[in-house]
Amino acid sequence: MRILLTNDDGIHAPGIEALHAAIRDMGEVITVAPADVQSATSHGITFHTPLMIQEVSPNEHMRGYAVEGRPADCVKLGLRRLWPDLFGAGSRPDVVISGMNSGANVGINVIYSGTVGAAVEAAFLGVPAIAVSLHMGGGVPHWRRAAEIARHAIDRVLKHRIDPHNVININVPRTHAADAPLPKIKVVTMNTAAGIDNYERRVAPDGRPYYWPNGNGMEFFHTKEGTDVEALNERFITVTPIQYDLTDYHRIDEWRRRLA
Repeated sequence: MRILLTNDDGIHAPGIEALHAAIRDMGEVITVAPADVQSATSHGITFHTPLMIQEVSPNEHMRGYAVEGRPADCVKLGLRRLWPDLFGAGSRPDVVISGMNSGANVGINVIYSGTVGAAVEAAFLGVPAIAVSLHMGGGVPHWRRAAEIARHAIDRVLKHRIDPHNVININVPRTHAADAPLPKIKVVTMNTAAGIDNYERRVAPDGRPYYWPNGNGMEFFHTKEGTDVEALNERFITVTPIQYDLTDYHRIDEWRRRLA
């Protein structure tokens, strides 16, 4: 199996190094990730500046390409250019794995997430993808154990066929110890309530006002039963299949009638 590994926290982040260590025996892992932190960049891509790239070795086992761009750039460049250069024209990885993100990507955060954006770009280009994120808080994360838990979930998912245009979004509950128990997996829908966050108004020394974002990203106006937010807070591994087609099929006939 050949795997393209990426993330949005940057190629030197502890999450991607831990996940690389956990999956490297699955096959050949090629890492193509941002050179620096690109959190919450969603599905943004670069049009007007060149994508500078450098081969790096964050540790003795992990080597890859640091791209001065966004997560979706990394996947697009990786699939369209780097992969054919490495393995020949027409070649593609068997799966793209994006993560392990420092922070959960559940609920509406999925829309903002660069981790998920990278996975969606892969699926859009016809390669099945898995996004992996770790719920933070309550102590220092034990990255190695969290990555082992993520690997368990990835193995379970890959036992079944993933359509080339599908994304599986996995979230690992808070993990603080090397002997943290293996949580159960729950397949859930995405919670769609807005987050309870806002902006604190402050004044700069020169008198100009500015606004500082506040909130922790995991508080929502409501949490619907059976959704990813509820399950992750109950310490399940959450698995949610997502798609990039934003068409509202329930209302398309209604709008055809209205505008006929």
